[in-house]
Amino acid sequence: MKRLTEFFSGVAREMQKVSWPKRKELTKYTIVVVTTVLFMALFFMVVDLGISELIRLVIE
Repeated sequence: MKRLTEFFSGVAREMQKVSWPKRKELTKYTIVVVTTVLFMALFFMVVDLGISELIRLVIE
Protein backbone atom coordinates (compact mmCIF):
# COMPACT_ATOMS: atom_id res chain seq x y z
CA MET A 1 0.00 0.00 0.00
CA LYS A 2 2.88 2.32 0.78
CA ARG A 3 4.37 1.88 -2.71
CA LEU A 4 1.02 2.72 -4.29
CA THR A 5 0.76 5.90 -2.23
CA GLU A 6 4.32 6.87 -3.18
CA PHE A 7 3.56 6.22 -6.84
CA PHE A 8 0.52 8.49 -6.87
CA SER A 9 2.28 11.23 -4.94
CA GLY A 10 5.12 11.04 -7.50
CA VAL A 11 2.56 11.28 -10.30
CA ALA A 12 1.03 14.37 -8.66
CA ARG A 13 4.48 16.00 -8.34
CA GLU A 14 5.29 15.33 -12.01
CA MET A 15 1.91 16.65 -13.17
CA GLN A 16 2.66 19.96 -11.44
CA LYS A 17 5.84 20.27 -13.56
CA VAL A 18 3.95 19.85 -16.83
CA SER A 19 3.65 22.94 -19.00
CA TRP A 20 0.02 22.89 -20.05
CA PRO A 21 -0.93 24.77 -23.25
CA LYS A 22 -2.84 28.01 -22.97
CA ARG A 23 -6.33 28.27 -24.48
CA LYS A 24 -5.05 30.13 -27.56
CA GLU A 25 -2.35 27.51 -28.20
CA LEU A 26 -4.79 24.67 -27.71
CA THR A 27 -7.22 26.22 -30.20
CA LYS A 28 -4.43 26.65 -32.75
CA TYR A 29 -3.24 23.04 -32.32
CA THR A 30 -6.80 21.73 -32.61
CA ILE A 31 -7.37 23.64 -35.85
CA VAL A 32 -4.10 22.28 -37.28
CA VAL A 33 -5.04 18.69 -36.38
CA VAL A 34 -8.60 18.92 -37.74
CA THR A 35 -7.39 20.58 -40.96
CA THR A 36 -4.70 17.92 -41.45
CA VAL A 37 -7.16 15.08 -40.86
CA LEU A 38 -9.67 16.57 -43.32
CA PHE A 39 -6.96 17.08 -45.95
CA MET A 40 -5.71 13.51 -45.56
CA ALA A 41 -9.26 12.12 -45.72
CA LEU A 42 -9.96 14.04 -48.94
CA PHE A 43 -6.62 13.01 -50.42
CA PHE A 44 -7.19 9.32 -49.75
CA MET A 45 -10.78 9.55 -50.98
CA VAL A 46 -9.54 10.95 -54.31
CA VAL A 47 -6.82 8.29 -54.55
CA ASP A 48 -9.36 5.56 -53.74
CA LEU A 49 -11.80 6.84 -56.36
CA GLY A 50 -9.00 7.01 -58.93
CA ILE A 51 -7.84 3.46 -58.25
CA SER A 52 -11.43 2.20 -58.30
CA GLU A 53 -12.00 3.87 -61.67
CA LEU A 54 -8.78 2.36 -63.08
CA ILE A 55 -9.78 -1.11 -61.92
CA ARG A 56 -13.26 -0.62 -63.37
CA LEU A 57 -11.71 0.35 -66.74
CA VAL A 58 -9.37 -2.68 -66.71
CA ILE A 59 -12.18 -5.12 -65.86
CA GLU A 60 -14.45 -3.83 -68.65
